Amino acid sequence: MRRFLDFVVTRWKVTLPVGIALIAVGTWLAFGVFGIQTLFTDDVVDEAPPDFAVGNLSGLEGDDITEDMADDMSEAMTTAPPAAEVAEPVDEVVVEPMIGGSFIDRSHPTTGTATILSDGEGRRVLRFEGFETDNGPDLNVYLSTAPPDAPAGDFDGDFVDLGDLKGNIGDQNYEIPPAVDLGVHSTVVIWCVRFSVAFGAAPLS
Repeated sequence: MRRFLDFVVTRWKVTLPVGIALIAVGTWLAFGVFGIQTLFTDDVVDEAPPDFAVGNLSGLEGDDITEDMADDMSEAMTTAPPAAEVAEPVDEVVVEPMIGGSFIDRSHPTTGTATILSDGEGRRVLRFEGFETDNGPDLNVYLSTAPPDAPAGDFDGDFVDLGDLKGNIGDQNYEIPPAVDLGVHSTVVIWCVRFSVAFGAAPLS
């Protein structure tokens, strides 16, 4: 009996650290690598359309201005020399959709529209509206040369990375660099960088 108890105690002392190590590794893989926590959470955003007139293309809030700063600016404006008269009225900036399309499912259900907005002077913004997909780790917004129904491996062959997906639900804006040719990079892809998987895609046509 004593030998049996000694055997059990010895085995317990050996297996406990191994068990703890396995649990730690499993937890790291689940949360650190596979991002399993994203299955149970949503990142919701609600950005307004870009305001080209004031140069706010991202839809993000501006810098905070204190009351003292506002007073100083008002005083400076009242003491400044009068502005030069404009010979002709300045046309209002009109933002019109250029091109866009609806998202289709790839590896995850994805809905909504992707539209390119422009001020007609070279500034362009990719806007998602009514957008929703599953959450996941390392999701980025790509402009790819591959069509929306291409094999997943084609999407990251020739692409422009517009940055991290701001939210898996909601309206959002992404500024497009001036050099990007939308006739070439004509597909929007929600791309999981970590696992090389396309969640959804939309044609810009």
